Parts: sequence; C-alpha cells; structure tokens
Amino acid sequence: MARQPRVVRMSVEQPLWRAVTAYRLVTLPYAIGQYAVAYNKFKHPLGAAAYLAFLALWTLLTLGHVGSAERCTKRFLAADLTVALAGILLTPVVDTHQRIIEGATTLPSIWTAGSVLAFAVKGGWRPAAVASTLVGIADLIERGAFSRETIHNVVLVWIASIAIGYVVEVARASERVLARALQIEAATRERERLARDIHDSVLQVLAMVQRRGAEIGGEAEALGRMAGEQEVALRSLVSDSPVPDPRRPGEAAAVRRGRLLAGLRSGAGTSALSAAEAEDSAGASGPADLRPLLTAYGSAQVTVSAPATPVLVSPHAAGEIAAAVGAALDNVTRHVGDAAHAWVLLEDDPDAILVSVRDDGPGIPDGRLADAEREGRLGVAQSIRGRLRDLGGTAELISVPGQGAEVELRVPRDGGAAR
Repeated sequence: MARQPRVVRMSVEQPLWRAVTAYRLVTLPYAIGQYAVAYNKFKHPLGAAAYLAFLALWTLLTLGHVGSAERCTKRFLAADLTVALAGILLTPVVDTHQRIIEGATTLPSIWTAGSVLAFAVKGGWRPAAVASTLVGIADLIERGAFSRETIHNVVLVWIASIAIGYVVEVARASERVLARALQIEAATRERERLARDIHDSVLQVLAMVQRRGAEIGGEAEALGRMAGEQEVALRSLVSDSPVPDPRRPGEAAAVRRGRLLAGLRSGAGTSALSAAEAEDSAGASGPADLRPLLTAYGSAQVTVSAPATPVLVSPHAAGEIAAAVGAALDNVTRHVGDAAHAWVLLEDDPDAILVSVRDDGPGIPDGRLADAEREGRLGVAQSIRGRLRDLGGTAELISVPGQGAEVELRVPRDGGAAR
C-alpha cells in the first residue's frame, strides 16, 4: 500500500512569535547591563535593582505566553505593557534628574519595544499603534519635557510597530487565501478521483443498460431510456457542469434562451425562439456564459463537453451560437434518426471560440448540401452559416461517408466573445 504524503502546515505567524521571544531574551540582559554600568550614579540603586529583578522574573515566567497567538491573551498583553510602562515611570524616582536630561535610558530600556511588538503580532497595526502611543506618552512624562531624542525614539517605535502590525495582517490574509486554495485543490482532486471511479463503473453500466434495452425492446426499452437519462444526469454532475449565476442578467437571459432553444428540438415551435429573442433584447446586458446554453442540449443522445471555467460572450452572440448548434442537432435528428448520438464540444481558445457538433451517422453524400439549398431548404446555409457569418465567424462542414458528419463553428474574439 502506497504511503500517503505527509502534509505539514506552516503558520506564517510562528516565526514572528519566535522573534518576539528572542527579542525579549536578548534585550533583558541589555537592560540589566545598562543598570550595572551606571550603578553608582543612580539615586536609589536598590530600587532600580528590585524592578530589574522583577522584570527578569516576569520575562522568564512569561516566555510561554509569547510563543503563540493562542497563549498570548489580551489580559497578558495588558499586564506586559503595564510592566513596561511602570518601569518607564519609575525611572525618575530611582534615577537622578541630571542623568535623565543627559539622555540616560529608562529602566526597561529597549525591552519595552518587545511588549509593543507582541501587540503588533497579536492584533495587527491598530493595537500596536495604541500600545506604542502609550509608551510614547510615558517616555515624555519620564523625560519631563520635549526633546529631539525623545521625539525621535517615540516616532521610531510608533512607525516600526505599525509597519510590523500591517505586515502581520497581510501575512494572515495571504495564509487564509493559500489555505483556501489548498482546500479547493484537494477537493478537486477528490472529485476527479470519484469521477474516474464512476466513469469506470456506474456510467458504463448505465450505458450498457441503455444499449441493451434499446436492442431488446418493450419494457426493457423504457428501462434503458431511464438508464440513459440517469447517465446524462450523473455525467453532468461528475463533470462539474456550469450553473448559471442569477446575479448576472446577461447570463440569466442567455440561459433562458438556451432552454427555449432546447425546447425547439422537442417541438416547441418557432414562437419559443421569438419569445427568447424578445426577452434577450429587452433585458440582457453584460457578458454571458456560453456553457449553460450548450449543456441545455444534453440528453441521452447528446453529450456536451465544456471547459470548467466560464466561456464569456455577448448575449447576442451566445444566442446565435446556441441557435446554430440547435440547428446542427436538428439536422442530426432529421437525417440520421432519433437514435443517433451526437457530441457537442466547446473550446475557449485565446483567439476564438470553437464549437463542434459531431454525429455517428453515415455522413453526407457529395452534392447533398447544394441540392438542399437549391430546393429552398436552408438549414445549413442560413441557420448555421448565416448566423456565424453575422458574427464574423465561420461554419465548416466536414463529412466522411460512413463516419458521420461534423460541423465546426468558429467565432473570433472580436466577433462577440467577451474578454
């Protein structure tokens, strides 16, 4: 049995939390070192030492809280920022005013930035802006007056925290998009696997029942007909047939037209087509997906294959192409018989839209089309070629005696396809 590949999901936030943890551990010795160098200059060195001892204990005990977003709660962030602000405001009490004016660092020193960074990684740029603003206010209170150095440090922390918070928000959005794409890819692969299994088993059985029922006749023929209908429905399901979007008026009108055109093949009459044209001219706007119009022709005798992505054309072009396909399928039924099978293939090329209609009949004898046109039967000349000519496209008829006939419709992009 083949081993399933192990999928490892990596969070874009985890390296950031490790960076925050490392920053806190590195800046703690720096703050203690600053105190040790200036020990004799403090007004109350023991008070400063007590705070730094508490800061060291707090940093070591809370390492787990800055290891992930789940453990870094809002309550912890508030407490951590309080520790940093308390150290800043305690500095004037334990240090001399002269040293503060000369630019001596606060008791927590650059350790304070680690608390602000935790806000940025946890909540994004807005909480980071609030935290850095509070730190800036505390720095100004500690200094007792505005100075160029103080303003510089406050603005630097404020901008850096907001930038990091914004990057975190973008990284989270990218991670969600990637996770969604991976889910879609996995679902698509599973659908393809199920489609292969169904095609190799259920669809083949239904096709055999349909074929054998037609050969046996009687009640078996009715059973075979139902099996054929179920085969078409199941094939459409596993092939991800397009579903029209009701929010797009052009597509909705085109789908209604496609249904009416499909009804023509079962004897609905030309009034249905006129109604469809009137409805299109009254309410269609915007590009329409050509796929639903052609899949409406699908049945036990007609197999329709279309791309998985929308094939967008103007509503007018969609109706004309669908009508041409309907005329081609009418010719198959009229000249080959009700039992004939036809295949409709829709292709979306960069330069043109291609639709081919192929049947399994005996083919068209030489000169048959010219005779039909002279006799006034203009199915191919007008219903197919005329429609495509109006769109700036072409309709080519290929027929090999004994191997069926194929009508290939080609509409260039500038002839009605929507980019």
